[in-house]
Amino acid sequence: MSDSHGAPTLRSDARRNVDRIRHAAVQVFREQGFSAPLEEVAAAAEVSKATIFNRLGGRVGLIDAVIDDVVAAELRAVIEDARTVVEVRERICSYIGALRDLQYRLPAVNDVLLQEYRDSEPLLALCHAGTTFHDSLVAEGHAAGVLVHDFTSADFQALARDNALALKHGGRPPRADYDRRTAFVVGGICIPMRVLA
Repeated sequence: MSDSHGAPTLRSDARRNVDRIRHAAVQVFREQGFSAPLEEVAAAAEVSKATIFNRLGGRVGLIDAVIDDVVAAELRAVIEDARTVVEVRERICSYIGALRDLQYRLPAVNDVLLQEYRDSEPLLALCHAGTTFHDSLVAEGHAAGVLVHDFTSADFQALARDNALALKHGGRPPRADYDRRTAFVVGGICIPMRVLA
């Protein structure tokens, strides 16, 4: 069977399987990240692991199919929300806080920041968008005189990656401790307001 463009179409039972796999993957990946065992996705979808490979091409195909629902929409929203903040210092602080919040809540964000699945074009595109935004934030921060002079875009990337590694491999600390450390990060890269005055 094929559609009007000659592309193959799926039987209704196969379409249902793909829909169940996608729904299960969104739930499992949002809870555990993109490295969650595919057996868990298959079990939640009530299909075999082989069905995931047959219908979506394995882990990378599955990530590509659900990345928007798992994490991309939220990461893009964090960037767009930060762009609406007029004052540069507040934009930087707001963005760092929102990004670190996502890293804490959604393990898949850390897989994106660590570029764990480099064969996923949508994942790498998301990384590129984040890097471009980080570069612009650092340039704006220096132009406004609110970032310490030797803080670079590479430092910004390293802070995000270091946090991703700590959360992925070191476990999540209590939220109050995590938020306190976020304040330390912001305080370490931004020039204190009293110095600016």
